Amino acid sequence: MLYDSLLLTGVAFFGFLVPNIALGVGASILLPKPILFLHLILVAAAYFLWFWHRKGRTLAMQTWKIRLQSVDGTAPSFERLLLRFLLAWPSLFFFGAGLIWAVFDRDRQFMHDRLAGTRLVFTGPGSA
Repeated sequence: MLYDSLLLTGVAFFGFLVPNIALGVGASILLPKPILFLHLILVAAAYFLWFWHRKGRTLAMQTWKIRLQSVDGTAPSFERLLLRFLLAWPSLFFFGAGLIWAVFDRDRQFMHDRLAGTRLVFTGPGSA
C-alpha cells in the first residue's frame, strides 16, 4: 500500500495538480473544493481500475508479485473492481479496521476484498 501511494502521488501530480495549475494560471479559474476532491478521487480510481482491469495488478502489486482475482480464481468484472475500490476507502479510513480484519480473516483477506468478492493472491516462486 505504501508503494502504491508513492506511485499514486506521481499519477496525481500529472492527472490532478498539473491540470488545476493550468486552469488557475491560464484561465484564472479556481474550482470549488468538492469538485477538486471529486477530481482527485477520479484520478485515483482511474489509476487503480485501469491496472486492476488490464493486468489484475498495479505497478506496486507487480513488484511484490501479488495479483487480484475473483474468489473463483477468474479475472474480476469491472463492476466488482469498482466495488472493491469504493469499499477500500472506508476500510482504510475507519482507523484501518478493514485492513486489521485480515489478521483475523481465515484467508487473510482485507474486509473490502471479502465484501467485493475479490482476493489477493501471491504469484511469486513457491506459491501454490
